Amino acid sequence: MKALIYKGPRQVEVLEVPDAKIERPTDVLVKITTTNICGSDLHMYEGRTDVETGKILGHENLGVVIEIGNAVDRIKVGDRVCLPFNISCGFCKNCERGLTGFCLTVNPGTAGGAYGFAGMGPYSGGQAELLRVPYGDVNCLKLPPDSEDKENDYVMLSDVFPTGYHATELAGVKSGDSVVIYGAGPVGLMAAYSAQLKGASKVMVVDTHKDRLALAEKIGAIAIDDGEGNAVAQILELTKGQGADRGCECVGYQCCNQHNIEVPNLTMNNLVNSVAATGTLGVVGVFIPKDPGAEDKLAKQGQIAFDFGKFWMKGQKMATGQANVKAYNRKLRDLITADLAKPSFIISHELPLIQAPEAYKHFDARDQGWTKVVLKP
Repeated sequence: MKALIYKGPRQVEVLEVPDAKIERPTDVLVKITTTNICGSDLHMYEGRTDVETGKILGHENLGVVIEIGNAVDRIKVGDRVCLPFNISCGFCKNCERGLTGFCLTVNPGTAGGAYGFAGMGPYSGGQAELLRVPYGDVNCLKLPPDSEDKENDYVMLSDVFPTGYHATELAGVKSGDSVVIYGAGPVGLMAAYSAQLKGASKVMVVDTHKDRLALAEKIGAIAIDDGEGNAVAQILELTKGQGADRGCECVGYQCCNQHNIEVPNLTMNNLVNSVAATGTLGVVGVFIPKDPGAEDKLAKQGQIAFDFGKFWMKGQKMATGQANVKAYNRKLRDLITADLAKPSFIISHELPLIQAPEAYKHFDARDQGWTKVVLKP
């Protein structure tokens, strides 16, 4: 099969590799029809993780079941399915609590596993023609009859739509709330979209990329251009000096200032300053325990200089972590089916898998107009 292989920092290549196959009775084999490039893939692409060379990347996957293991009961050959990026067993302590992003079974010694991702287990990714899905009955979300027509919408259920929604859940967004979101990448846009689905009264999205901010405006959010580094002042002006009721961080440890210089603590501290006293912060941007490629001494150890004093004085609350996709994907699927949600609005490019290396280059460079790439094996 053809698959996208990580060869080293900023080096990926589509190569012929052995076909993925059923390895355990609970496995499902999926022929991938759509797989996305995620902003999290760029951390590995840029050499900012310990991902091993030879890894097949790709954790946002959708396709058709072509084979099932002997112990698979619910999923059938021919089902069209979307796969949560986090792999879960369904029966450990965390999975039973709905915390499938922190499964204790699939990656021994660590809470959580994922396809094609550094430190998340030995699992190959889905930027390939075939994907082995462990615990197939648990990890396959069956799609309705309209799934071919809406494939670019349904594939967003693998990660970015649930992750954006998760950001609003962590922040406690409720109807009538004002919300500020740092980051207008795919996850930030999905957080804005989710906040609107929940009935937020005002959604403000902060970024420096005008094309991404234009997408935020397209869905009715207020675009805050931080090109002058004055986003906090703009938000306070829009909220009569109080700050937003809720805030979401959707950038992570490689956040940059208006001069495109990495400042690892920038968005977190700006969020504290942008959210009202007693407000809640939801943090889904990726932060990692170690970042050897960072220039900042604290960041090398996975730490930031967080403005804890102001956070404490304002009586704010914070919740963090990757999305437990299975907690949200069924309900979000049903919104797509009912034509009440269309998350594919973020897609800028639809390309064959063979063009993935070129797509990675453009997406990594944040080139104008490259907001979300879907690949078709």
